[in-house]
Amino acid sequence: MMTSVNIAGVDFKNPVMTASGTFGSGREYSKFVDLNRLGGVVVKGVASKEWLGNPAPRIAETYGGMLNAVGLQNPGVDVFIEEDIPFLRQYDTNIIVNIAGKTVEEYVEVAKRLRDADIDMIELNISCPNVKEGGVAFGTDPKMAEYVTSEVKKYAKQPLIVKLSPNVTDITEIARAVEAGGADAVSLINTLLGMKIDIYKRKPILANRVGGFSGPAIKPVAVRMVNQVYNSIKLPIIGLGGICTGEDAIEFILAGATGVAVGTANFSNPRATIDVVEGIERYMDVMGVGDVNELIGNID
Repeated sequence: MMTSVNIAGVDFKNPVMTASGTFGSGREYSKFVDLNRLGGVVVKGVASKEWLGNPAPRIAETYGGMLNAVGLQNPGVDVFIEEDIPFLRQYDTNIIVNIAGKTVEEYVEVAKRLRDADIDMIELNISCPNVKEGGVAFGTDPKMAEYVTSEVKKYAKQPLIVKLSPNVTDITEIARAVEAGGADAVSLINTLLGMKIDIYKRKPILANRVGGFSGPAIKPVAVRMVNQVYNSIKLPIIGLGGICTGEDAIEFILAGATGVAVGTANFSNPRATIDVVEGIERYMDVMGVGDVNELIGNID
């Protein structure tokens, strides 16, 4: 059976990768997971300089998932290039670098620093707030999304994936905007905005008040949005949002995703990515599917 896929000219041995922010840069999970078996590792968000993130508490458990307001804490792109790329290059897997910024200039700076780095793709996190526009997330306004995509694309040497926010009225409008901006692929969905309140203290549990909601509970929303985007643009899609099993991944592929990313499941099951790889293979065997590419968007 053939499980390999091609996303924007990059070959993946299978469709399964990690979701940014849930797998570090792979080092932490390498004791549990053979990284050679993954299609790719999408690393935690990298900025032009060190970000300290948000004050604690910044994690809260919820029914069917979790809230996080970590705030993209990271040591900056220079440390990433020096320490994390050499570690990941020991493994036969694609390196996808998620980049973050508070201004268009910050995004561009990271893309420039990564031009000559030994990585395979860049994932642009447009859910970051634009500090020059009153804190509105880049990914919630079509013009802003198209502009930041086109500016980063000017300097990115590697194929550019744009990660879409679900916190919008019409995600297909944003998808079409980043396609127009020159994106090579899209990934979706990022976290939904949520809140949890301590009813005894009468205050939000997260110091940031709100956070990103992820986990199995968001999967139907994610599958719906992937299918909408698949029917709206011509770019390849990486689907994510609540994937825990091979069956979950197949659902995303049938909805139109070429690749899939496993996120929150890694926290409760460090081997979740391998379980998904093996689950896809089992499904293909049972259903007599010779090539996983036959399944992409293949629903009535």
